[in-house]
Amino acid sequence: MERLSLSGFLTCPLSQTLKSRVRVLSQTIPSTHLQSSFPFFSTYQTKQKQMETQRMISCASQGGENGFTTTTAPNAGRIAEVKRVTKETNVFVKLNLDGSGIADSSTGIPFLDHMLDQLASHGLFDVHVRATGDIHIDDHHTNEDVALAIGTTLLQALGDRKGINRFGDFSAPLDEALIHVSLDLSGRPHLSYDLQIPTERVGTYDTQLVEHFFQSLVNTSGMTLHIRQLAGKNSHHIIEATFKAFARALRQATEYDPHRHGTIPSSKGVLSRS
Repeated sequence: MERLSLSGFLTCPLSQTLKSRVRVLSQTIPSTHLQSSFPFFSTYQTKQKQMETQRMISCASQGGENGFTTTTAPNAGRIAEVKRVTKETNVFVKLNLDGSGIADSSTGIPFLDHMLDQLASHGLFDVHVRATGDIHIDDHHTNEDVALAIGTTLLQALGDRKGINRFGDFSAPLDEALIHVSLDLSGRPHLSYDLQIPTERVGTYDTQLVEHFFQSLVNTSGMTLHIRQLAGKNSHHIIEATFKAFARALRQATEYDPHRHGTIPSSKGVLSRS
Protein backbone atom coordinates (compact mmCIF):
# COMPACT_ATOMS: atom_id res chain seq x y z
CA MET A 1 0.00 0.00 0.00
CA GLU A 2 1.34 3.40 -0.96
CA ARG A 3 2.17 5.59 2.02
CA LEU A 4 1.29 9.28 1.90
CA SER A 5 3.82 11.64 3.48
CA LEU A 6 2.29 14.04 6.02
CA SER A 7 4.50 16.79 4.66
CA GLY A 8 2.52 16.60 1.44
CA PHE A 9 -0.41 18.25 3.15
CA LEU A 10 1.59 21.47 3.40
CA THR A 11 1.12 22.10 -0.30
CA CYS A 12 -2.66 21.76 -0.38
CA PRO A 13 -5.61 23.06 1.66
CA LEU A 14 -6.59 20.93 4.61
CA SER A 15 -9.79 18.97 4.11
CA GLN A 16 -12.56 19.03 6.69
CA THR A 17 -11.75 15.41 7.58
CA LEU A 18 -8.10 16.24 8.18
CA LYS A 19 -9.01 19.33 10.17
CA SER A 20 -11.19 17.19 12.41
CA ARG A 21 -8.38 14.67 12.88
CA VAL A 22 -5.88 17.39 13.68
CA ARG A 23 -8.25 18.80 16.28
CA VAL A 24 -8.61 15.34 17.85
CA LEU A 25 -4.83 14.89 17.87
CA SER A 26 -4.34 18.31 19.47
CA GLN A 27 -6.80 17.43 22.22
CA THR A 28 -5.27 14.00 23.02
CA ILE A 29 -1.54 14.52 22.41
CA PRO A 30 0.57 17.38 23.83
CA SER A 31 1.15 19.97 21.10
CA THR A 32 4.93 19.92 21.70
CA HIS A 33 5.02 16.21 20.77
CA LEU A 34 2.89 16.82 17.70
CA GLN A 35 5.08 19.69 16.54
CA SER A 36 8.29 17.65 16.88
CA SER A 37 6.79 14.54 15.27
CA PHE A 38 4.77 16.20 12.53
CA PRO A 39 6.20 19.50 11.25
CA PHE A 40 3.01 20.21 9.32
CA PHE A 41 1.10 20.45 12.63
CA SER A 42 3.08 23.51 13.71
CA THR A 43 2.37 25.14 10.35
CA TYR A 44 -1.30 24.28 10.67
CA GLN A 45 -1.47 25.80 14.16
CA THR A 46 0.23 28.98 12.94
CA LYS A 47 -2.17 29.33 10.03
CA GLN A 48 -5.16 28.74 12.28
CA LYS A 49 -3.98 31.43 14.71
CA GLN A 50 -3.43 33.86 11.82
CA MET A 51 -6.93 33.18 10.49
CA GLU A 52 -8.46 33.62 13.94
CA THR A 53 -6.58 36.89 14.46
CA GLN A 54 -7.79 38.12 11.09
CA ARG A 55 -11.37 37.31 12.04
CA MET A 56 -10.98 39.13 15.36
CA ILE A 57 -9.58 42.33 13.85
CA SER A 58 -11.75 42.38 10.77
CA CYS A 59 -14.57 44.88 10.87
CA ALA A 60 -17.99 44.85 9.34
CA SER A 61 -18.25 48.15 7.48
CA GLN A 62 -21.35 49.40 5.77
CA GLY A 63 -22.05 52.47 3.72
CA GLY A 64 -25.23 53.73 5.28
CA GLU A 65 -27.80 56.31 4.39
CA ASN A 66 -27.71 60.01 5.30
CA GLY A 67 -23.94 60.22 5.03
CA PHE A 68 -23.16 57.50 7.60
CA THR A 69 -20.47 54.86 7.36
CA THR A 70 -20.62 52.50 10.34
CA THR A 71 -18.00 50.09 11.60
CA THR A 72 -18.29 47.51 14.36
CA ALA A 73 -15.60 45.18 15.65
CA PRO A 74 -16.90 41.62 16.17
CA ASN A 75 -15.76 39.83 19.33
CA ALA A 76 -13.73 42.86 20.41
CA GLY A 77 -16.09 44.39 22.94
CA ARG A 78 -18.98 46.77 22.48
CA ILE A 79 -17.17 49.24 20.28
CA ALA A 80 -18.44 51.07 17.21
CA GLU A 81 -17.20 53.76 14.86
CA VAL A 82 -19.22 56.08 12.66
CA LYS A 83 -18.17 58.55 10.01
CA ARG A 84 -20.75 61.04 8.80
CA VAL A 85 -19.89 63.31 5.90
CA THR A 86 -22.23 65.91 4.44
CA LYS A 87 -21.81 69.23 2.66
CA GLU A 88 -22.11 70.89 6.07
CA THR A 89 -20.03 68.68 8.38
CA ASN A 90 -17.43 65.95 8.61
CA VAL A 91 -17.85 63.91 11.80
CA PHE A 92 -16.06 60.86 13.17
CA VAL A 93 -17.15 59.17 16.40
CA LYS A 94 -15.75 56.10 18.15
CA LEU A 95 -17.59 54.80 21.21
CA ASN A 96 -16.56 52.05 23.63
CA LEU A 97 -19.38 51.16 26.01
CA ASP A 98 -17.02 49.11 28.18
CA GLY A 99 -14.37 51.77 28.50
CA SER A 100 -12.87 53.62 31.43
CA GLY A 101 -14.10 57.17 30.89
CA ILE A 102 -11.56 58.36 28.32
CA ALA A 103 -12.72 61.65 26.80
CA ASP A 104 -11.15 62.82 23.54
CA SER A 105 -13.45 65.22 21.75
CA SER A 106 -12.77 68.10 19.39
CA THR A 107 -15.87 69.46 17.67
CA GLY A 108 -14.95 73.10 17.21
CA ILE A 109 -17.62 73.92 19.83
CA PRO A 110 -15.87 74.24 23.21
CA PHE A 111 -18.99 73.95 25.37
CA LEU A 112 -20.13 70.82 23.50
CA ASP A 113 -16.68 69.30 24.03
CA HIS A 114 -17.09 70.00 27.74
CA MET A 115 -20.46 68.22 27.77
CA LEU A 116 -19.07 65.22 25.87
CA ASP A 117 -16.38 65.02 28.55
CA GLN A 118 -19.21 64.58 31.09
CA LEU A 119 -20.71 61.77 29.00
CA ALA A 120 -17.40 59.91 29.00
CA SER A 121 -16.41 60.60 32.60
CA HIS A 122 -19.71 59.79 34.29
CA GLY A 123 -20.80 57.04 31.92
CA LEU A 124 -17.35 55.40 31.97
CA PHE A 125 -17.51 55.27 28.18
CA ASP A 126 -14.54 55.95 25.95
CA VAL A 127 -15.75 58.75 23.68
CA HIS A 128 -13.62 59.87 20.75
CA VAL A 129 -15.10 62.62 18.55
CA ARG A 130 -13.60 64.61 15.71
CA ALA A 131 -15.79 67.10 13.88
CA THR A 132 -15.45 69.99 11.50
CA GLY A 133 -18.39 71.96 10.21
CA ASP A 134 -19.84 75.26 9.11
CA ILE A 135 -19.53 76.87 12.53
CA HIS A 136 -18.80 80.17 10.76
CA ILE A 137 -22.58 80.17 10.20
CA ASP A 138 -23.56 78.77 13.60
CA ASP A 139 -23.14 75.61 15.71
CA HIS A 140 -26.44 74.03 14.68
CA HIS A 141 -25.29 71.55 12.00
CA THR A 142 -22.19 70.39 13.87
CA ASN A 143 -24.10 69.97 17.15
CA GLU A 144 -26.80 67.97 15.32
CA ASP A 145 -24.48 65.73 13.32
CA VAL A 146 -22.27 64.91 16.30
CA ALA A 147 -25.38 63.80 18.18
CA LEU A 148 -26.64 61.77 15.21
CA ALA A 149 -23.28 60.02 14.98
CA ILE A 150 -23.12 59.29 18.72
CA GLY A 151 -26.61 57.81 18.58
CA THR A 152 -25.60 55.61 15.65
CA THR A 153 -22.48 54.33 17.42
CA LEU A 154 -24.59 53.54 20.47
CA LEU A 155 -27.04 51.60 18.30
CA GLN A 156 -24.23 49.65 16.64
CA ALA A 157 -22.28 48.97 19.84
CA LEU A 158 -25.33 47.62 21.67
CA GLY A 159 -25.95 44.98 19.02
CA ASP A 160 -28.85 42.69 19.94
CA ARG A 161 -28.85 44.11 23.52
CA LYS A 162 -28.73 40.68 25.12
CA GLY A 163 -28.18 40.69 28.87
CA ILE A 164 -28.28 44.45 29.43
CA ASN A 165 -30.35 46.23 32.08
CA ARG A 166 -32.12 48.21 29.33
CA PHE A 167 -33.50 50.83 31.74
CA GLY A 168 -31.59 53.65 33.42
CA ASP A 169 -32.68 56.30 35.89
CA PHE A 170 -30.59 58.95 37.63
CA SER A 171 -30.94 62.36 39.25
CA ALA A 172 -27.84 64.56 39.25
CA PRO A 173 -27.40 67.68 41.38
CA LEU A 174 -25.00 70.46 40.49
CA ASP A 175 -25.14 73.18 43.14
CA GLU A 176 -28.66 74.63 42.91
CA ALA A 177 -29.57 72.58 39.81
CA LEU A 178 -31.17 69.14 39.99
CA ILE A 179 -31.94 67.15 36.83
CA HIS A 180 -33.72 63.83 36.53
CA VAL A 181 -33.12 61.54 33.52
CA SER A 182 -34.92 58.28 32.83
CA LEU A 183 -34.31 56.22 29.70
CA ASP A 184 -35.19 52.97 28.00
CA LEU A 185 -33.05 51.33 25.29
CA SER A 186 -36.26 50.09 23.76
CA GLY A 187 -35.57 50.61 20.07
CA ARG A 188 -38.37 53.20 20.00
CA PRO A 189 -37.17 56.81 19.66
CA HIS A 190 -38.95 59.31 21.88
CA LEU A 191 -37.83 62.43 23.74
CA SER A 192 -39.68 64.21 26.53
CA TYR A 193 -37.68 67.33 27.38
CA ASP A 194 -38.50 69.74 30.18
CA LEU A 195 -35.65 72.14 30.89
CA GLN A 196 -36.09 75.81 31.64
CA ILE A 197 -32.72 77.29 30.72
CA PRO A 198 -32.85 80.99 31.63
CA THR A 199 -30.29 82.38 29.18
CA GLU A 200 -30.01 82.12 25.41
CA ARG A 201 -26.32 81.29 25.48
CA VAL A 202 -23.66 79.73 27.66
CA GLY A 203 -20.48 81.29 26.36
CA THR A 204 -21.02 81.12 22.60
CA TYR A 205 -23.23 78.00 22.76
CA ASP A 206 -26.89 78.48 21.87
CA THR A 207 -28.86 76.80 24.67
CA GLN A 208 -31.62 75.81 22.23
CA LEU A 209 -29.14 73.28 20.86
CA VAL A 210 -29.33 71.17 24.04
CA GLU A 211 -32.78 69.86 23.16
CA HIS A 212 -31.77 69.44 19.53
CA PHE A 213 -28.71 67.42 20.59
CA PHE A 214 -30.77 64.93 22.58
CA GLN A 215 -33.51 64.73 19.94
CA SER A 216 -30.91 63.87 17.30
CA LEU A 217 -29.26 61.26 19.53
CA VAL A 218 -32.64 59.70 20.34
CA ASN A 219 -33.59 59.51 16.67
CA THR A 220 -30.59 57.42 15.62
CA SER A 221 -30.13 55.33 18.77
CA GLY A 222 -33.77 54.27 19.12
CA MET A 223 -33.94 55.38 22.74
CA THR A 224 -36.84 56.57 24.87
CA LEU A 225 -35.52 59.50 26.91
CA HIS A 226 -37.17 61.67 29.57
CA ILE A 227 -35.36 64.75 30.91
CA ARG A 228 -36.88 66.82 33.72
CA GLN A 229 -35.57 69.82 35.58
CA LEU A 230 -36.40 69.60 39.27
CA ALA A 231 -34.49 72.72 40.26
CA GLY A 232 -31.97 75.16 38.84
CA LYS A 233 -31.27 78.80 37.98
CA ASN A 234 -27.83 78.78 36.40
CA SER A 235 -27.82 77.79 32.71
CA HIS A 236 -24.41 76.15 32.82
CA HIS A 237 -25.33 74.12 35.90
CA ILE A 238 -28.65 72.98 34.39
CA ILE A 239 -27.07 71.78 31.15
CA GLU A 240 -24.07 70.12 32.78
CA ALA A 241 -26.24 68.33 35.33
CA THR A 242 -28.36 67.09 32.42
CA PHE A 243 -25.37 65.52 30.67
CA LYS A 244 -24.13 64.01 33.93
CA ALA A 245 -27.52 62.49 34.73
CA PHE A 246 -27.84 61.22 31.16
CA ALA A 247 -24.39 59.62 31.34
CA ARG A 248 -25.15 57.81 34.59
CA ALA A 249 -28.56 56.64 33.40
CA LEU A 250 -27.07 55.38 30.14
CA ARG A 251 -24.34 53.60 32.06
CA GLN A 252 -26.99 51.79 34.13
CA ALA A 253 -28.97 50.82 31.04
CA THR A 254 -25.99 49.47 29.09
CA GLU A 255 -24.49 47.47 31.94
CA TYR A 256 -25.10 43.73 32.09
CA ASP A 257 -27.65 42.22 34.45
CA PRO A 258 -26.03 39.01 35.82
CA HIS A 259 -29.45 37.55 36.65
CA ARG A 260 -30.55 37.74 33.02
CA HIS A 261 -27.92 35.24 31.81
CA GLY A 262 -27.54 36.84 28.41
CA THR A 263 -31.20 36.96 27.46
CA ILE A 264 -32.88 39.91 25.75
CA PRO A 265 -34.63 42.17 28.30
CA SER A 266 -38.02 42.12 26.61
CA SER A 267 -41.09 39.91 26.93
CA LYS A 268 -41.25 40.01 23.12
CA GLY A 269 -37.82 38.43 22.89
CA VAL A 270 -36.42 41.20 20.70
CA LEU A 271 -35.26 44.78 21.05
CA SER A 272 -34.67 46.50 17.74
CA ARG A 273 -34.61 49.95 16.24
CA SER A 274 -38.14 50.53 14.91
